[in-house]
Amino acid sequence: QVHLEESGGGLVQAGGSLRVSCVASGRTFSTYIMGWFRQAPGKEREFVAAVTWSGGSTWYADSVKGRFTIFGANAKNTVYLQMNSLKPEDAAVYFCAAGRLGIRATTPSNYSYWGQGTQVTVSS
Repeated sequence: QVHLEESGGGLVQAGGSLRVSCVASGRTFSTYIMGWFRQAPGKEREFVAAVTWSGGSTWYADSVKGRFTIFGANAKNTVYLQMNSLKPEDAAVYFCAAGRLGIRATTPSNYSYWGQGTQVTVSS
């Protein structure tokens, strides 16, 4: 059974940094894309970043380019999202997701598996 578990969320001041993690288990993910999405209250879930397990391809939302970095640790079956220069508008529940290679990485409905999310709060 596939399981994605996020951790690392919390409260940070604007301009600060935070790293969230996603541990994947239950299958081999080498042929999957791992994505991070976020959802703020009253808003739709939006794409943040995605990466192939090989690390050869990454995708970022324009709003986080240059501030966020997605990377994986294959040996640990873990994907990380390093978030720097955080802004109040980055506050949301951050979700980890897994989808097969070949999907459009920015579309939430293309992902097969989702974690429960971790809350990120940014104070101004």
